[in-house]
Amino acid sequence: MVTWSKFGAISCTHCPFQNERAIGKLLNELKGRRLDHFFHLGDVIDAGGTASAHKNKSDAVEHSLYDEYMIAADMLRRIREALPKDCKLHLLDGNHDDNVQRKEGNRRIPKDLRTLCNPRKMAVVCEEYNQWEHTPYRFEKSGVVILGAVCFCHGWSTASEELEAIEIANICGAVPHRLIVKGHTHRPVPPTQCKRTAKVKLPWHYCNVGHMAFPDGAPDYAQRFSTDSWGAAVCFGETIVSQRSSRLGKGSWRAQLISLD
Repeated sequence: MVTWSKFGAISCTHCPFQNERAIGKLLNELKGRRLDHFFHLGDVIDAGGTASAHKNKSDAVEHSLYDEYMIAADMLRRIREALPKDCKLHLLDGNHDDNVQRKEGNRRIPKDLRTLCNPRKMAVVCEEYNQWEHTPYRFEKSGVVILGAVCFCHGWSTASEELEAIEIANICGAVPHRLIVKGHTHRPVPPTQCKRTAKVKLPWHYCNVGHMAFPDGAPDYAQRFSTDSWGAAVCFGETIVSQRSSRLGKGSWRAQLISLD
């Protein structure tokens, strides 16, 4: 018997700079939709004024890291309440979330205070955060959630979506016919097949769900990137979950990207 599991995925809300218009459209899309899994693929908070190595316009905004977590918790609650009660919730860390607690690197938060910034240990916000299964930000398989024939992760590179999808597929065992769903670059991309050359196709597809933040324009730290292709989107799909991944073949997943702009 073949069992299918339905999913939805978004990324990069960067609270408190979330795009409420896009979130409103997402909540409308969720109404009456039967999902078994929902993924937030990371960069839940911005942490630009507290934990980033790059100064940006968020430094001038009068909010604290605690405020960011409170706003994020409220946003996550609204999404959770729009989903079926038995929907499994997944919350992956992105690089902005990881900046708050990263042990190495140039970060503003002192090392001895970073564990205190864990939202799952803050009494006011942990109740909502703990409703979501946590996946850390890692450049390895432990930073990827695999559901049937679909791999979900935040993403690590701002360069080629295709090359990173191939890298992620290989990290996860190079199983053919998988779909890689990610965020990070803020550039929505519908399910697209990877290619070795223009004529030689590879047995993987990738999809990027874009971002759901900065309705007033890109932050200062993103000015060195092209933002023309940024956009808000959600990926909905389904995948076979009743077979071993090594036996999954063509047609083991279906997905579509819906714009929220």
